[in-house]
Amino acid sequence: MTDSLKNIESLIQQKDLYSIPIDDFFKSAFSVDCVIFGYHDCQLKVLLIERGTEPFENYWALPGDLVYPTEDLDFAASRVLKDLTSLTDISIRQVKTFGKVNRHPLGRVITVAYTTLVETTELNPYASSWAKSTAWHSLKEIPQLAFDHLEILHEARNELNALVISEALWSQVLPAKFTLTQLQEVFETLLDKKLDKGNFRKKIQEYTFLQKLEESQKNVNHRPSQLYCFDQDLFNKAIIKGFNFEM
Repeated sequence: MTDSLKNIESLIQQKDLYSIPIDDFFKSAFSVDCVIFGYHDCQLKVLLIERGTEPFENYWALPGDLVYPTEDLDFAASRVLKDLTSLTDISIRQVKTFGKVNRHPLGRVITVAYTTLVETTELNPYASSWAKSTAWHSLKEIPQLAFDHLEILHEARNELNALVISEALWSQVLPAKFTLTQLQEVFETLLDKKLDKGNFRKKIQEYTFLQKLEESQKNVNHRPSQLYCFDQDLFNKAIIKGFNFEM
């Protein structure tokens, strides 16, 4: 039995749980935090804002804020991302809920983290509302973050690794036509590990959702490489059939 379950059992036995005023259960706030991973030229970064208000004024943080009483979580995540970074039409998904009692200095705040992967050159984030600035930070050089945002970032990074395997999230940062070298670079960056070139290409050739095109690179200073494209429909059909996409 975990410590938390023991504490609950103890409270119930002592009947302290039932003596807590019902209003006290409705004094928690909810927030959303957005972990926007950005890929470009074999580098993986995360979008951070510089906070322009207390608590943690002048600290770097994930774009996040409180959820209004009249909005649902998914809408709030998109709204907060737009409010603080001016980014719109970004498809994000829930990662995990963080609910440590003392994670926020002003009171009980339970936060829901959202994440996605984007190509950084396709976006132009700029600070708005109470955010002082925005910047892409390399995952290898993360500054001290506000609240428990480093923990949230780590959990989102783990989720990203899982999504790279289970879904075609990597296709979001590839050009419409790409080489196998570009594809391998994306996988190596997102999974943070080196892949054997021969084994990678042998496995890739088996995937019908990677379509070989009858064209090669142009205007390059080396032997032009074969170009490929990604077919989302074929990928979806493969997943439905139980396809196990692993690297």
